[in-house]
Amino acid sequence: MSLIQITDRPEGRVLPLPSRSQEAAGMPAFRIIRRNASISTFDPAKIAIAMTKAFLAVEGSSAAASRRVHEIVRELTDQVTAALTRRSDSERAMPIEEIQDQVELALMRGGHHKVARAYVLYREERARLRAAEKPANPTAPALRIKSPSGLDRALDENWLAELIASSCAGLAGVEALAILAETKRNLYDGMSEDELALAQIMAARTLIETEPNYAYASARLLLDKLRAEALSFLCGHPDSADQAQMAERYPDYFADYIDRGIAAGLLDPELKRFDLDRLGRALRPEADFNFQYLGLQTLYDRYFLHEGGVRFELPQAFFMRVAMGVALREVDREARAIEFYEVLSAFDVMCSTPTLFNAGTLRPQLSSCFLTTVPDDLDGIFKSVKDNALLAKYSGGLGNDWTRVRGLGAHIKGTNGKSQGVVPFLKVANDTAIAVNQGGKRKGAVCAYLETWHIDIEEFLDLRKNTGDDRRRTHDMNTANWVPDLFMQRVEADGTWTLFSPDEVPDLHDLTGAAFAAAYEAYEAQAAAGRVKVFKQMRAIDLWRRMLTMLFETGHPWITFKDPCNLRSPQQHAGVIHSSNLCTEITLNTSDKEVAVCNLASINLANHVTAEGIDHEHLTRSVTVALRMLDNVIDVNFYTIPEARFSNLRHRPVGLGLMGFQDALYRQRIPYASEAAIRFADESMEAISHAAIGASSDLASERGRYPSYDGSLWSQGILPLDSIEILSRSRGKLDLDRSSRLDWASLRERVLQQGMRNSNVMAIAPTATISNICGVSQSIEPAYQNLYVKSNMSGDFTIANADLVHDLKARGLWDEVMISDLKYFDGSLGGIDRVPDDLKALYATAFEIDTSFLIEAAARRQKWIDQAQSLNLYIANPSGKKLDALYRLAWNRGLKTTYYLRSLSATHVEKSTLKGTDGKLNAVSVGAAAEPIELAVPLLCPIDDPTCEACQ
Repeated sequence: MSLIQITDRPEGRVLPLPSRSQEAAGMPAFRIIRRNASISTFDPAKIAIAMTKAFLAVEGSSAAASRRVHEIVRELTDQVTAALTRRSDSERAMPIEEIQDQVELALMRGGHHKVARAYVLYREERARLRAAEKPANPTAPALRIKSPSGLDRALDENWLAELIASSCAGLAGVEALAILAETKRNLYDGMSEDELALAQIMAARTLIETEPNYAYASARLLLDKLRAEALSFLCGHPDSADQAQMAERYPDYFADYIDRGIAAGLLDPELKRFDLDRLGRALRPEADFNFQYLGLQTLYDRYFLHEGGVRFELPQAFFMRVAMGVALREVDREARAIEFYEVLSAFDVMCSTPTLFNAGTLRPQLSSCFLTTVPDDLDGIFKSVKDNALLAKYSGGLGNDWTRVRGLGAHIKGTNGKSQGVVPFLKVANDTAIAVNQGGKRKGAVCAYLETWHIDIEEFLDLRKNTGDDRRRTHDMNTANWVPDLFMQRVEADGTWTLFSPDEVPDLHDLTGAAFAAAYEAYEAQAAAGRVKVFKQMRAIDLWRRMLTMLFETGHPWITFKDPCNLRSPQQHAGVIHSSNLCTEITLNTSDKEVAVCNLASINLANHVTAEGIDHEHLTRSVTVALRMLDNVIDVNFYTIPEARFSNLRHRPVGLGLMGFQDALYRQRIPYASEAAIRFADESMEAISHAAIGASSDLASERGRYPSYDGSLWSQGILPLDSIEILSRSRGKLDLDRSSRLDWASLRERVLQQGMRNSNVMAIAPTATISNICGVSQSIEPAYQNLYVKSNMSGDFTIANADLVHDLKARGLWDEVMISDLKYFDGSLGGIDRVPDDLKALYATAFEIDTSFLIEAAARRQKWIDQAQSLNLYIANPSGKKLDALYRLAWNRGLKTTYYLRSLSATHVEKSTLKGTDGKLNAVSVGAAAEPIELAVPLLCPIDDPTCEACQ
């Protein structure tokens, strides 16, 4: 074991650090490129030594500090070693700077910000000294580069400089010499061509934190690598082309690409029947420059077609392939494919991930979401589990309604025994989702829904806990409460709530509003008279307390509302909505015969807004094209189960949403936490809604109404804005702004005359990945942080807020100190004194914004949407009163669903009070986590109820 001695005074003991040989750790060795271009073997002991020095420099070398450092460094060294091992392979030598980057990232993730800052400053100082001391050596021998065939060639440094310079052309603030210098630091004799290409990309990537435009330079360098890979693969010998040459080569490449994809069994042979010459000439090579590094790397890793791991699909061919796949049934297929391609390649509209994955392939499963209801019998339960597997196999996200399954202790007639309840079956569904991982492209995912009156609701709330019987836990399944209005009314009145087993109260599952309340009260009377065997009574507020507590502690179950979803549904004549989907934005009917399907795409709002406001003409054009694409998906789709096909063709629902809302606010200089932002949320969603409903109605005129149109709210002239009154009458009141700006009377008449092509047209999805592709903020989310590291399946990516950097540069505030301060304050401006207040307001991050603004903005959107929206709520310092007020406000404003509750760890909350921020600075170091951060202190009473024993 390699040791560093730390004297633990006064006892003088020697504390061994955690470094140990790679062989003993069972870890494969890999090579390190040192700064002098020499190669050495990776030794984790050196990481431990470096981190220990950094800790002791900051915290001193007292006995207590030494013991604490010993444990911290052991853990961090293991983390860094594991991360590096995952990233390395036997063929690749890793630059030493990449190792140091991982050390810095581990320190930041662990919350050791002062140590990380010291480590960063030390690295910068050493780099400065090396640059000053390094003698000129113009006669140094040329490095040799190894080709795939094994032949060596001398590195052409002029070629390298020209390539890097071309990647920086037209990018403000980007210096080719900086990338070149960083690249040369990581070169060594005998490196492969692939390593040489990667060295350039990584060099540009390390500079993103200093200037966001380096994200475009990194993408262009990755694009050059991809072009060489694809062209060489298709022509059978080494080949490459720069961006200018691709303008001429794209058409020929495109035809070869289609041929190779069909031959490999990856593309539908029907694509060959398109006029490929016409489509090839329509490709826009210049659109390749729209990508930032995160977006292109994501496509490279997960979306582009490959054979044997070699990518042969270039970006514009990718978008055209998707457009062709969606246009297969069009009369003029080429014209429509070009039309679809143009909105995709311009990032005006982006289809959902399943459509991008599978369009134009042999099994074009293009739909995003599937909703099912699970019956109360063994055959039906396990058929539902099998359906989950089949639907998830081709990238579908799942929402399961489990409310019909009888509860714990209920009688089973067939065996004369007692039911074990719904939880054991949920465990099976959980494990199935993990087993079917969608071909390694993304994890299988499912959300289980249960109504609040189900006798197993208390066990359901505990499913995501880390304690208790693991056989009754589902650590990988999302869960959601399906809450009727009557429960919320009982909570507000501090009334009694009764839990039932659904086999004794079967009609509650399908009833909503006043009909549900009447039946529920009748069953309560029967229970009091002894005619119901399995039931339990409790204070409604006690159950509400547990719901909020579990949401706080585990992030689940989410809170979704049954009655707003059903009472405002255009399709309430054709069935009942029993749940939402995986991301809580889809609200469609389900039954034993129908598995609801929704097909998604999103408008990039940032592309349709200027400093003066919304470009309505551009927006209407994009929405119209997007609705046509979505309607086409229904007909060309590959359905894995017949119930999904039957439902989708009968109702033809689609879900058009939006992304880039935060970017659109930046364009107009509107802070998220403002009344102006709420008004813009209202105005922008009204514009999308008006255009989307009009587009679907026009499609009905061209193609015919959807089969179940008669009897729908649409057929009665009741649009989403009008359906608010139905919910208001059911509740007796609804506190929601109902104003409008556009001509809804004419549109209402148009719908009555022409009908609708689609039963549902709008839903706002999270857009977690497709927003990365487009380089804009996710969905309707506020900015997560202004400078942070995002982790996903493609790796770790530095994200810098380009709008903020532009503003800080304009005011002479963007420098190394500002970058360091942003890192220290976790991407927030709140603790940086020299930043003006107007910029702090405009660039406030998610945890600095009063959460009520998120709900008020969502309520304004909801009045225009026939489905729902994925609404994350951010709260830095959760308390019982805050959560209670927050979710009651969501219900009172008529929201249909909520999504994740994002909260902060205690260490970040403590840090947020530094430098006079009054607790308003809130953010986490590594962003875009799929799960909310679990707090260490349990929330015993979320409403501070004076009758609660925990509060007393």
